[in-house]
Amino acid sequence: MGLLDVLLGRSKPVRPDLDQLFGLSSAAITLEAASELRPTGLGSVCFAAVEGGAFAEIQQDLRALVGAEASQDSYGYTWLLARREPTGITDLVTDLHAVNSALEERGFGPQLLCSLLGFKDAAGHSLALVYLYKRGSFYPFAPLPGEKRDNALELQVKALVANDLRVEDDLSRWFPVWGAPGL
Repeated sequence: MGLLDVLLGRSKPVRPDLDQLFGLSSAAITLEAASELRPTGLGSVCFAAVEGGAFAEIQQDLRALVGAEASQDSYGYTWLLARREPTGITDLVTDLHAVNSALEERGFGPQLLCSLLGFKDAAGHSLALVYLYKRGSFYPFAPLPGEKRDNALELQVKALVANDLRVEDDLSRWFPVWGAPGL
């Protein structure tokens, strides 16, 4: 980054670091110990699909690799949903990392959008820890009925997992992922 970039307020984007996903295991333990949130055993990866045989082949390979279910959302993005026992959080995180890594290694990294890991409390309220691929950071997303968010819970979870995960500081980047598989 040069002097002109500093003067104009530009910064280098953070490079994705897929190994950050492994922090989800310790974040899950932190959430279990400090709150009523428990892993659901559901996690998903979202990416923009590309036309072509190579991309279709890798999608099939990924579904077979982690036993994931594929779906498309209303915006046309593809979601791969992985399932494990709620106690198998480490295996689920490894599955999410494998999907992201495989897409990145085969040149489809720019199509990756986010990954998420689902949690619920005893009352059935959902929360996801969302990894933004292009930002290399996480944020909590707590949906409420009617496409509303539990901002207080999101901020509470941010404080709880700050030592486990690289949390996104820019709250305007905490995008809602309404109806995401795994929530």
